[in-house]
Amino acid sequence: MAIDLQRFLSAEIGVRLAKAVGRVCPPRIGYALADGIADLIAANRSSRIVRAVRANQWVARGMGTADEGLDPAVRAVFHHLARSIFELYYGLAHPREALDSIDLDPSAQFLRLNPEFDGRGLMLVSPHLGNFDLMLHALSMQGIKPLVLTLPNPRGGRRMEFEARKNSGANLLPGSFPALRKALRHLQQGGYVATGIDRPIPHPHVRPLFFGQPAALPLHHIFLALKAQVPVKVLSTHRRPDGTHIIQASDPIELKPHPDRETEALQNAERVLRVAEGYIRGAPTQWAVSLPVWPDLPARIP
Repeated sequence: MAIDLQRFLSAEIGVRLAKAVGRVCPPRIGYALADGIADLIAANRSSRIVRAVRANQWVARGMGTADEGLDPAVRAVFHHLARSIFELYYGLAHPREALDSIDLDPSAQFLRLNPEFDGRGLMLVSPHLGNFDLMLHALSMQGIKPLVLTLPNPRGGRRMEFEARKNSGANLLPGSFPALRKALRHLQQGGYVATGIDRPIPHPHVRPLFFGQPAALPLHHIFLALKAQVPVKVLSTHRRPDGTHIIQASDPIELKPHPDRETEALQNAERVLRVAEGYIRGAPTQWAVSLPVWPDLPARIP
């Protein structure tokens, strides 16, 4: 049942239901519905999505967590993921409340104070921590609209999500070679380009170390930053105990050259990922990647 439910939530009808719930339900009811759906999904420990989350949590927690510790962590991840979906659509329907629910940490105030195209470009990268999509929505409502590289060719429910986020004001660009060329020009002109860095890709050519293990993660952000000769900053958000969210940013990471192009990309990617690891360790159950970041590990977890 949980697999079917997950497919339903990813299909167009599931996205339409999430939008309707976010539009008409107050948070108390929306969160209760989200928690109930999350419990149904997490209960099927043999489903691919649950196995992926278990493996990701196992590695992020040091690969020593026993079975009894993983189960509540996985359930908490699905609660967070389901609540984040509700919060996104609630925020799209109630923009003032969404804006009031997110704060910029002093480390992230440069987003408001330093306009784009007024100096060097900047590559902004984020783990899928906290409410990644709500963060983009809140930034766009404040006039902060970096060029955001997204999944290529979104379809079905993903396409509906893409359109909803684009209609909220976010400057979204589905990934492709022409999109990467546009992003490079944007950086060279002094603009900001943002992208996620922890969504796994199929058949990667190289695998950077992430939490000490070779991970199937992309390097496009590193190639862009190296080519444009711009620094990288890690943006992160997490939900606080009172239900509000805070956006934080790392210090700028100046990428280091190396005569071998592949080694250059790999070493710089690992430097950026180590910063992301620190944010994830601070709120591991808010790290909502539901695909296996280390594809060979799900069978090895306790």
